[in-house]
Amino acid sequence: MSVVGTGQFFGSPEEERDKLMQSLMDQKNKLSKSEGIPLVTLNDGKTIPQLGFGVFKVDPDEAERVVTEALEVGYRHIDTAAIYGNEEGVGRAIAKSGIPREELFITTKLWNDRHLDVEAAFEESLQKLGLDYVDLYLVHWPAPKNDNYVAAWKGLEKLGDRARSIGVCNFLPEHLEKLLAEATTVPAINQIELHPALQQRDAVEASLAAGITVESWGPLGQGRFDLGAEEPIAAAAKNHGKTPAQVVIRWHLQNGFVVFPKTVTKSRMVENIDVFDFKLSDEEMAAITALERNDRGGSHPNDLN
Repeated sequence: MSVVGTGQFFGSPEEERDKLMQSLMDQKNKLSKSEGIPLVTLNDGKTIPQLGFGVFKVDPDEAERVVTEALEVGYRHIDTAAIYGNEEGVGRAIAKSGIPREELFITTKLWNDRHLDVEAAFEESLQKLGLDYVDLYLVHWPAPKNDNYVAAWKGLEKLGDRARSIGVCNFLPEHLEKLLAEATTVPAINQIELHPALQQRDAVEASLAAGITVESWGPLGQGRFDLGAEEPIAAAAKNHGKTPAQVVIRWHLQNGFVVFPKTVTKSRMVENIDVFDFKLSDEEMAAITALERNDRGGSHPNDLN
């Protein structure tokens, strides 16, 4: 006995039409969000989405779900690392997303104990991610007491097109100076801890002077302070009808930084990407910048080896 048209398993024509229209609107919203993210041109001519999604401290068992949801929301720039232990989950999410590889920007990083073993470490990351190449490969920390970061950099330079862009993380001016004195390729990126309470202006200025784009990790302060309790942030949030987190992300974007907030909650993913319909005034930017107090949440780059 046919059940088609009984309404038991299928909705009315009007309901089906509404579902179809909603599906089309959802797809349009996803597309507009991903297409609305500005691209930053790196010193090697490649482009990187200015807003991405980070998976630091995302449990390996949760990584596939979290990245799948981020891609559904509209993120196309995913930042992981070998030390995070979740590259395989990230790779599974990428594989099942159906998103063309050329529309994605995938970053991973070389850990400190592999500075003299770059080729093998890189191949391990590619295998775990299930990719033929990454868009950005980074030296995760300088680990200066080991003094192998220049050798690590030379290893990255040999990877060719399997690492479309290469860069560093957590490099202070003295690390950059030593690296640049011996490098054939100038790093495309310096990814550093950066938020209103820790602005690392010396590292930012040294990077920009060398033509290196700055990325912010821990952009919301890693929970070290209540964003909404900071008067300039709260005032800007009220003025623009936005959340404190959205205001801080906007501060990063208007400073020209590449930023990738981390969350495991889909509603926060949606919130964090909804930052392109307002602009902070010069006065608001200055007031937030004045919150600098050298409040470092992560390790000092000279101490992690």
